[in-house]
Amino acid sequence: MRLALVQMCSDDHLEENLSRAERGIREASRRGAEWVSLPENFAFMRREGEPYPCAQSPGGLIEKCLSGWASEYGIWLLGGSFPEAIEGSTKVYNTSTLLDPTGREVARYRKIHLFDVDLGPDGEDKYRESARFSAGKAVVVAETSFGKVGLSVCYDLRFPELYREQAAEKVGFMTVPSAFMPETGKDHWEVLLRARAIENQCFVVAPAQCGQHSENRKSYGRSMIIDPWGIVLAQGGDEPCVIEAECDLGSLKRVRRSVPSLSHRRIGI
Repeated sequence: MRLALVQMCSDDHLEENLSRAERGIREASRRGAEWVSLPENFAFMRREGEPYPCAQSPGGLIEKCLSGWASEYGIWLLGGSFPEAIEGSTKVYNTSTLLDPTGREVARYRKIHLFDVDLGPDGEDKYRESARFSAGKAVVVAETSFGKVGLSVCYDLRFPELYREQAAEKVGFMTVPSAFMPETGKDHWEVLLRARAIENQCFVVAPAQCGQHSENRKSYGRSMIIDPWGIVLAQGGDEPCVIEAECDLGSLKRVRRSVPSLSHRRIGI
């Protein structure tokens, strides 16, 4: 199965970001991708602390674009993440969707873990997702033509118990659309992604934001496709790009047969 990731440097101009996303999808389709994945905040990268003026209810412009692209190019499409409006609330969900080649949504995941951290030597770089977001509550696993897919978003990557729940449902792929900070990305991004692949013996799909989005927001880049042995099959750089890799579905069985660690777990017994 040929998989492609669209690495972007999104900003706070919705229409321009949607155009960039479609160009990446078109390029990925031209290269023969059967499944294309977009990063977190692909449609709108807010300036830190500001609201999401483009937050939409299900069926809004962003989701219509995703559905149209999936059906037009005949691909499975991971809609990275985008702001989903919550009725009666000023907060939004950070939502990731998976669509089939007809444009039908097959899964919707709302980011569970919110990024509330103090970075920098003296904690001067403060990020408070909880000020603008509500946390999702459900672990989501999607059924596809190429096996089960577990959905997550960015900061979720630091919570291995989420992926263990997905692994218990026998997923073959785990998705991590992200906008990782440069401070943490340089030391943690690849380490954590490869760990999730190795310990759960599945492919990890991690499309990322990159570059300078605004005067106070920057992302690490280095999108990755990782196989069930923990080998990096493809990696992006520091600029917007499209990367792809052939994912050998047979490797899932081979790895799990040779090192059956998932069946050896004894926690809770």
